[in-house]
Amino acid sequence: MKFRYHSIQLFSLILVVVWLLVLTPYLIVTFFAEHETDQYFRVQLSGTNLEAPTPNANQAIPNLSLDELVKPLGTLGPVNSILISQHGELIAEEYFRGMHAGRANNIKSASKSILSILTGIAIDKGYLESVDQQIGEFFPEYFDGNADSVKASITIGDLLTMRSGLASTSGRNYGPWVTSSNWIIHALNRPLVGEPGVDRTYSTGNTHLLAVALARASEMNLLQFANRYLFGPMNIRVSGWDRDPQGYFLGGNNMAVRTRDMIKIGQLMMDMGIYNGEQLVSGDWIIRSVRPVTGRRAGNDNYGYLWFRRMAADFNMVYAFGNGGQYIMILPELEAVIAVTTQNNSGEPTRNYRRQLIQSLDRDIIPWLKSEYKHRGML
Repeated sequence: MKFRYHSIQLFSLILVVVWLLVLTPYLIVTFFAEHETDQYFRVQLSGTNLEAPTPNANQAIPNLSLDELVKPLGTLGPVNSILISQHGELIAEEYFRGMHAGRANNIKSASKSILSILTGIAIDKGYLESVDQQIGEFFPEYFDGNADSVKASITIGDLLTMRSGLASTSGRNYGPWVTSSNWIIHALNRPLVGEPGVDRTYSTGNTHLLAVALARASEMNLLQFANRYLFGPMNIRVSGWDRDPQGYFLGGNNMAVRTRDMIKIGQLMMDMGIYNGEQLVSGDWIIRSVRPVTGRRAGNDNYGYLWFRRMAADFNMVYAFGNGGQYIMILPELEAVIAVTTQNNSGEPTRNYRRQLIQSLDRDIIPWLKSEYKHRGML
């Protein structure tokens, strides 16, 4: 009996030790996962650009107020609004050329970056399986009569990174595409000019196919989906958004929102998908969406899931860009968001003033934001 008693004691002790060895690491991981700080995530967000250009060093701190730095930017081309927030607070808000806080502006292809967030939500909610899901199943009206295993194997991720391999519908091809009777068929009919998943060719046709796939997977139109899971919770109202001849909202172009709403989108990215305490899109998706995905062909090397990357002064910047100079710029290390809009169809060339805008931001605005960050003892 004594031997049996000690055996039971020994067995119990072994069980306790094994239990502690297995459970303790789990408890530690769980504790730190639940107590992780936003700053950690922001560091992760800012550290995912592996091929950033060399930053501009030794930026002088402007001896002017932020208002004095921002107001002159209204003289650049057709710029009609510039808003800046830092630490979640709006610290500059300027409107020009009849623009005002309640007026929406067509943000052009900056809406592609919003589509990226919607795609992440669709995957989080289970409407889409993953970025590896192939598009063939979403377009039976095309593939039932045009069997093409290569095109059918294009993935959601390929569309998100502009690596479908399909010839572009943008640039000089945009007019023929949007005047066609069926934008879906037209986009899928484009010849393969590269290898899917490898060769990058910028094309709004890619994002429109993505938007249609999302709508069909969710059995909602894209605006209904966005209102339910993103715009509604964030109190964002879309004032205009083009549709194709079949009634699908244009994926990746011609969405009209207020500049303040662009700031909200930037802040959502900054806060790893959390808005007013609610997780609208997973933090993992935010990190994945801003990580650059390179292609075999040159161009847009700092492009992730429909978000761009660049160095701005000494800091990483994640940004959305739309034709003419529509920007949502996110500076994670400075907890700052900058939104810029311009008048559409102003007839003014945009390349020069956009270059001047970026130079002014890098030379004046971002060093000011850095000095404010240091003033708060956060840098």
